[in-house]
Amino acid sequence: MRRALAALSCGILFGVGLTLSQMVQPDKVLAFLDVAGSWDPSLALVMGGALLVTAVFLPRIRARGHAVLNGFLYLSSKKKVTARLLAGAGLFGIGWGLCGYCPGPAISALVLNPREAVWTLAGILVGFAIVHLLFERPDKARTAPGL
Repeated sequence: MRRALAALSCGILFGVGLTLSQMVQPDKVLAFLDVAGSWDPSLALVMGGALLVTAVFLPRIRARGHAVLNGFLYLSSKKKVTARLLAGAGLFGIGWGLCGYCPGPAISALVLNPREAVWTLAGILVGFAIVHLLFERPDKARTAPGL
C-alpha cells in the first residue's frame, strides 16, 4: 500500500509539474520545435531542470543500490546505440512533432483536453502493440525481481 501511494503521489507531482510548466499544451511544445519560426525555449528549461535533478540524485541512488521504496533498481544494462534505438527515437520524435504530446503530458492532458489527448494516447498504445507483435519474442521475456 505504501508503494502504491508513493507511486500515485509521484505521478500527481509529475502531472502538476507538467501542467504548471504548460507542457500539456501542444502549442507550447510545437513552438519549441519550430526553430525557424516563433521559437519558444521554455521546454529546454523544463528539460534542463529534469537533467539537473537526475544529475544530482541518480549517482546517490546508484550508490545505494536500490530504489527508496523497492528492493530493485530499474536501470538498463544496454550501453550501445543501435539502429533499433535510433529508429524508435526517430519515430517518437516524429509523433511528438506531429501532435505536440509525449506520453507523460498526454496522460496529464486527459484532465484539460481529453478529446485530443485520448486520440494521442490511442496512437501511442497502437504503436506499443505493433512493436510488441513485430519485435517481442516470448522466449526473450524477462521479469524484474519482485514483480
